[in-house]
Amino acid sequence: MQDVAREAGVSPQTVSRVANGGAAVRPETRRRVEDAMRRLGYRPNYAARALKHGRFKDIGVVMFHMTSFGNARILDGIVSAAAADDYSVTIQIMRSGPERTLQAAVERMKQQPVDGVIVVLEEMIADFNDFVPPKGLPVVLVTERVADHCPTVDADQYGCSIAAVDYLLSKGHRTVYHVAGPSQSHAAQSRVRGWRDALEQMGATVPPVLMGDWEADSGYQAGVVLAHTPDCTAVYASNDQMAYGVIQGLQSAGKRVPEDVSVVGVDDSLVGMVPRLQLTTMRMKFEDIGRKAFAMVRDQCEGRQVPVGVKTVVPAELVERESVRDLTA
Repeated sequence: MQDVAREAGVSPQTVSRVANGGAAVRPETRRRVEDAMRRLGYRPNYAARALKHGRFKDIGVVMFHMTSFGNARILDGIVSAAAADDYSVTIQIMRSGPERTLQAAVERMKQQPVDGVIVVLEEMIADFNDFVPPKGLPVVLVTERVADHCPTVDADQYGCSIAAVDYLLSKGHRTVYHVAGPSQSHAAQSRVRGWRDALEQMGATVPPVLMGDWEADSGYQAGVVLAHTPDCTAVYASNDQMAYGVIQGLQSAGKRVPEDVSVVGVDDSLVGMVPRLQLTTMRMKFEDIGRKAFAMVRDQCEGRQVPVGVKTVVPAELVERESVRDLTA
């Protein structure tokens, strides 16, 4: 900073104001300082800045996987919100084996220069109830479960299923079959509960669950089975990939969609991937979840209170296309 000040013919305080984005610098002086910074290869020392201001302006994000549609969109929401507030993001993947715990993941992230941590808990984890956030490190969990120790935010997985089943029943279907996601997934289990409760509340028969793995092939296998199930006129799949597979399986066995069987998915992840997309789905607002998670951890980093023991829920949105037949018409 002293070198830049000498090169630009200004005080070190002026260099500091330019480096920190201060407004009290004349445009001509700012340009002179920035030119000097470029010539000398100057860049801010973030460790020194953190010592001075008490913050790194960096948020850690821990995930099980980065490639799944929901996680990628949540991460996009976090990064976009962070960039808008001049924060950076440090990403780590949850380790496997004995260190696959919430406590270990947060403690590992604590070793990085971060002000707070967001953990995207898409899978069940053993120490959820025993987890204690490190002192002075705000933690936000993206999970449908309520935590006593830190704020949580997630999509309304349970309510999403209620809405999907109610929609299909309102179209005159007597019951709804369900193709579920993997058992270790929080979202999949919540969607199963919502599906079952919605049927029971309406006095409809609850058929056996068909298990899938989020992939289209598992949906295809379920679709072939359901094509030979006489009372199956409606299917609710736990994500769009499996729903698309269900449609392909039904059609391969001679069933028409929606004339013979109606199909609804979840997440609206096939837009731009499948031409002439006809699948009705429950759109999950993953980017909103990411933005809310960032806002919650940022507020804590900046000294504002965020309630714990309370879950912030982002509702899903029904997107009607052409994969559902109205039997009442």
